[in-house]
Amino acid sequence: MRLPSPVRIREVGPRDGFQNEPEIIPTDDKVRLIDLLARTGVPRLEVTSFVRPDVIPQLADGPEVLRRIDVPDDVAVTVLIPNERGLDNALALREHFQEINCFLSASESHNRANVNRSIEESLSGLERVIGRAVQEGLRAEGVISVSFGCPYEGRVEPEAVFGIAERLVAAGAAEIGFGDTTGMANPLQVREFFVEARAILGDEVELTGHFHNTRGQGLANVLAALESDCASFEASFGELGGCPVPAGATGNIATEDLVSMLHEMRVQTGIDLDRLLEASAAVREVLGRPLGSHTLVAGPVDWHA
Repeated sequence: MRLPSPVRIREVGPRDGFQNEPEIIPTDDKVRLIDLLARTGVPRLEVTSFVRPDVIPQLADGPEVLRRIDVPDDVAVTVLIPNERGLDNALALREHFQEINCFLSASESHNRANVNRSIEESLSGLERVIGRAVQEGLRAEGVISVSFGCPYEGRVEPEAVFGIAERLVAAGAAEIGFGDTTGMANPLQVREFFVEARAILGDEVELTGHFHNTRGQGLANVLAALESDCASFEASFGELGGCPVPAGATGNIATEDLVSMLHEMRVQTGIDLDRLLEASAAVREVLGRPLGSHTLVAGPVDWHA
């Protein structure tokens, strides 16, 4: 079996993970944890969002975090942008990040529950956001939530997802992330999905898998995507994260579990697993509770034991 190598990973814990915590993590701890992650070898790091503070108070200190973190030049910093007002606020800190991430859902029900807009309303707004961001020299990713299944509507037709993706690419997105937001995907579905996505969107667009481990199939879905030549994934240290709608949707796949699996399969990531585990242990200490990560508990595979 030929698998793509190297694989690019975007660490999304400081945004996707922290925003789903019930308590607000102190800014000093956020800065320290992000600085640890930035020295693991991860090439891309999503650090915060420009969503209204009253909507996500856990990330209200986003501008301060951006100003204070110390990220090496070879690590691309990503911020989440929900709309044009968010982009206006982000551009005031333009020197502190290189990439933006925009999002919408593939089903009407989930998009309404998540952002209180229709798909068309969200998509029209994001087309303007992406166009402006690209003019500012920023790289844009469009993430499509519930790409593989919706907890409200059930099956999501791939053609509907690809239609949204085509409009995001036409607006200037260099990367499309397909989110299994509530962990409904299965490996056969994922394998077929990425083959079709590549055929429709072409070779110039980076295709990214964003899998959650709600039903324990996250890493199996990664392998299926790899077999379809997907070489880009998003993950969260410690398996932090989730989805606010509906209840019960657990975190993203753990970055350390993903890296451990890839390295065991001789797929290169450029990430130092020991340093990544140090960062995950540090966030576990900050949160004061066990995390879902398996590698954090068991440790890396030791072939000399």
